[in-house]
Amino acid sequence: MASADAACGPARVRTILGITRSAGHPTYGRLERAEPWLRRAVPALLALFLLALAASAWLQARDGRADALRDATDDIDVLATLAAMHLQSPLGDRPAAAAQLAGLARSLPASAFARGRTLLLTDGSGAVLATYPASDSVPPTLTDLLGEAQPLTTYADRAGVMTIRVASREEAIATVRNLPGSAQIALVQPLHRALAGWRARSFGHVSLLAAATVALVAIGVVYILQASRARAADEVCERVRRRIDAALSRGRCGLLDWDIARGRIYWSDSLYELLGYERCDEFLSFGEVNDMVHPEDSDLYALAGRLASTSAASIDHDFRIRSASGEWVWLRARAELVGDPEDVGRHLVGIAVDITEQRRLVEQNATADARLREAIEAISEAFVLWDADNRLVLCNSKFQKLHHLSSDSIAPGLAYAEVMQSGRAPIVQHQLMRDERQDAGARTLEAQLGDGRWLQINERRTRDGGYVSVGTDITTLKRHEEKLLDSERQLIATIGDLKKSRQKLEAQAQQLADLAERYLDQKAQAESANRAKSEFLANMSHELRTPLNAILGFAEVMESGIFGALGSEKYVEYCRDIRSSGHYLLSVIDDILDMSRIEAGRLRLVRQPIVLYDAIVRALKLVNEQARAKGLAVRIESAPGLTVLADERGLQQILVNLLQNAVKFTPAGGRVTVRTRPAAGSVNIYVEDNGIGIPKEAIHKLGQPFEQVETESNRTYKGSGLGLAIARSLSELHGGGLRIRSQEGIGTIVLVHLPMEKPPMRGFHGAAASLH
Repeated sequence: MASADAACGPARVRTILGITRSAGHPTYGRLERAEPWLRRAVPALLALFLLALAASAWLQARDGRADALRDATDDIDVLATLAAMHLQSPLGDRPAAAAQLAGLARSLPASAFARGRTLLLTDGSGAVLATYPASDSVPPTLTDLLGEAQPLTTYADRAGVMTIRVASREEAIATVRNLPGSAQIALVQPLHRALAGWRARSFGHVSLLAAATVALVAIGVVYILQASRARAADEVCERVRRRIDAALSRGRCGLLDWDIARGRIYWSDSLYELLGYERCDEFLSFGEVNDMVHPEDSDLYALAGRLASTSAASIDHDFRIRSASGEWVWLRARAELVGDPEDVGRHLVGIAVDITEQRRLVEQNATADARLREAIEAISEAFVLWDADNRLVLCNSKFQKLHHLSSDSIAPGLAYAEVMQSGRAPIVQHQLMRDERQDAGARTLEAQLGDGRWLQINERRTRDGGYVSVGTDITTLKRHEEKLLDSERQLIATIGDLKKSRQKLEAQAQQLADLAERYLDQKAQAESANRAKSEFLANMSHELRTPLNAILGFAEVMESGIFGALGSEKYVEYCRDIRSSGHYLLSVIDDILDMSRIEAGRLRLVRQPIVLYDAIVRALKLVNEQARAKGLAVRIESAPGLTVLADERGLQQILVNLLQNAVKFTPAGGRVTVRTRPAAGSVNIYVEDNGIGIPKEAIHKLGQPFEQVETESNRTYKGSGLGLAIARSLSELHGGGLRIRSQEGIGTIVLVHLPMEKPPMRGFHGAAASLH
């Protein structure tokens, strides 16, 4: 198999247990090969882009500041020139100067004195006569405002517009113009007010740069996380595949997936290993598999025809298939027809289990059983074997004739009382116990029948608690014994013959007992194999729950976006679908696990008094949401204080399964009623609905594992088909039962019968069931 794995590596990468992934697409393959380089290149490209964006923003901010300063300088120069031209007349006193500035301001645009621009008018001595806008915080002289060492105060018009630091240590843009009479006019604007617009634009640019940076960094982080998640998901899928293959190989079984439309069949690695073949391609053709199947066991062409005509939705078939060594291996295939939404086709998906050993055991058991029956039938004595529960295992025709039993009355498994009641026991005139010492668990007695015959009955306990009884006709021996009274010689000879015959009979009885023990041991081995099957299903269900819980957790984390947005609403929708499908699969696995525990006999009931009304209310809480969604009317009719002795969890599971079925199969606006009635030391629970009902021919199937009324082709309701089976099994474990009455289009009534007290333990009936 190692060579097969090495040769078919690319094919196995494209599939997980027969499900083709998108990795098979050529574009996906090229992207997967380029992914390591992309993981290194994308962050570098993002960093270079951010650096280029930051450099561009810095250059724009620098040029914008220079433009803003230039515009402010030009505006101040023009405004100062206009003001000087308007104020050529004598100034007068302070009020007149203030009036002149006010008139000047009115003749200029409203935006001329915006952003902190101040116009100052001084006399010939440099004292400030007036300002516009008026302010009380202006220094008394222009020199106090501009400073003593400023060229503006000395050169005025010739200094132009300058950026200076005023007396308050604040930077400002200022200019001075000379007026007639040594007067001057000055226009001053704080630098920070002149750059206010530039700062606002720069802040917007910086905000856009920061937002773009955050967005690009987030995109880079999301890309890295998504790539890591994809790589982790591939690793998880590969680990799951290896674990499932290991489990299947350990259990000597394998998965199969038959794509009916394409005529190709997928086998898991464990199935290849089981048959000794080497994988040379991911899929097998229809003809290849059909050639390997034994012609007497199955015909895939006929099976494909039945599946194509939708006359069969599932298969459970035993067949032989040729292994690589040329030997025939018995497989049991259990598969179900499912739809594939990806390619709108149908697949037959299931599991194939190696039952070669079981077949051999069955054949050996059948051969041993036939030999034992032939041996028992060949002996001249009446032989019967009972098990530890006083139930018939087997008997011969001599025993049947002795008790006048019909063929139906000697069916294996019937109780001793039933067998004896259906027959006619012989009339015993005398019954003598043997005096010689008997082994523990064994006894021998002689009985004379009404017709004069004598029987010697040897009974012996078997190791499993049953017993074997052999009745020998000793009429001839008794007659010889009478004749021996006539002669001492004849008496001694007859006694010797009797001893030899008795020893022979005891040896035969011992041989028959050994044969019976061997038969029971082989029967126990077959039952053990069946229990091993149930335990394997339980272990498989438990192993599937662990990765399924991880899948549900990851889907919920991805849907909630804890580590960041997935980038598309479709991904959230897919995560929601994964979580919903996972919960449904988890419920199916739980049902399989519960059913396996019940079949394996690992379920233990803890009985306690339970108020039936409270148990029904708790069960209804679990289906109330579904009932409200369909507008169903749910009603409880139960006598208060009515109790039942039951396992709380088991009773809850019975009620929830029945209520879920009633709500599921009842159309919108219908009703569901739960009634309880005491019945002679027991309680009857009725779950009634007016739903779609069940056809008469399908009622007998319900309650069996995986049985449903609908077939896969016309199936409209989801479910595993284990709800009623679990409810029936739990009811029987409580010592009760479950019955169904239904009529199509009218509704269904399910009756659960539970004892109010603990039922008595079933055991051995005491007195041995002998031939008489």
